[in-house]
Amino acid sequence: MSGPLDGVRIIDLTSVLMGPFATQLLGDLGADVIKVEPKGGDVVRGIGPMRHAQMGGGFLHVNRNKRSIGLDLKTPEAVQILFRLASSCDVMICNVRPQAMARLGLTYEALAEVNPRLIFVSLVGFGQGGPYAGLPAYDDLIQGLIGLPSLIAEVGDGVPRYVPLAFVDRAVGLAASNAVTAALYRREKSGVGQAIEIPMFETMVPFVLGEHMAGATFEPQKGSMGYPRQLSPERKPFATSDGHICVVVYSDKQWRSFFEQIGRLDEFDSDPRFADIGNRTLHIGVLNAIVAKAMLMRTTLDWLDVLPKIDIPAMRMHTLQSLMKDPHLCATGYFQSVEHPSEGRVVSMAIPGHWSESKPELRLSAPRLGEHTMQVLAEVGYDQHERETLEACGAVVTDKSRGDSQ
Repeated sequence: MSGPLDGVRIIDLTSVLMGPFATQLLGDLGADVIKVEPKGGDVVRGIGPMRHAQMGGGFLHVNRNKRSIGLDLKTPEAVQILFRLASSCDVMICNVRPQAMARLGLTYEALAEVNPRLIFVSLVGFGQGGPYAGLPAYDDLIQGLIGLPSLIAEVGDGVPRYVPLAFVDRAVGLAASNAVTAALYRREKSGVGQAIEIPMFETMVPFVLGEHMAGATFEPQKGSMGYPRQLSPERKPFATSDGHICVVVYSDKQWRSFFEQIGRLDEFDSDPRFADIGNRTLHIGVLNAIVAKAMLMRTTLDWLDVLPKIDIPAMRMHTLQSLMKDPHLCATGYFQSVEHPSEGRVVSMAIPGHWSESKPELRLSAPRLGEHTMQVLAEVGYDQHERETLEACGAVVTDKSRGDSQ
């Protein structure tokens, strides 16, 4: 057995990032993930540097531990293949709009007729009960809707900007993988499957309003919205004499120790703005300015030596390049050089966490388009003649570059 989800089969009808990230997490936990791709493959195959066509770096990092089959769902034969796959799988997960799935006849109700134990997960932009239902949704659009660019503008130079990573896609992908594991547990109790809808917008709203609803939590409103500590323009990595450092001074003891370290303890003890966490939060800009001025007086290494001794958390600020050389990640073997069957040596990131048994592991490198089409068709009962006929009529896509895995 490899991973706690060993024996679970998942039909993955997702593309780009949100869905593939969710299914990779499930594949890392041991599930047999069958990635269903159209004729041209997942569009993200073409993004980023690559050694061979359709095997971009971004694709490699969200599609390990999966098998790929190519289906042209415009053909009735390919749709029937999906129904046959659904009859023997545990989970089907898609980020195709519900209306498009319905046009193909791939509704939960129809699929549940062939497999009442099926867990059907639909990743959508917005809950289907509101006016946004059916609208296209992308990471940048959801970031804007939940107010992230406006918050960045408020604490920065006034220019709204997106977070420079696919924050929404990965967060919602994580929510989807959590939902799948919970639904699998529920099915063990009830014996039946269910349909689950995971909306991007509604999933992300608590990431913003959990802290920033603040005074609007109460009826009538009590105080303003926004969490001052997080909205302080000075809340950022502090410049040192030779670089930058990330520091969190938070508790009464930590602030007192810090002011003592910089020779201003009397000021801390006498200023009512610093008396407790409530007052410090209201005046966090003043405190951060004091920290910023002090940080400039020493080097990054000096502060990394001093601050832990007075129980103040501090870490260096990485760049993309230095992150890959982080001593902790290197010591734990997080970055692994592995041999991809078609792409040669590539850097793979480890599956985080440690398990005393059923340890997750890298079983399959990210697949070529249609690499496992014939293999999967055989597993669900198509004989050789039927497989060849499906390929000849264009219903399925196989890997032509190296020969489809049998």
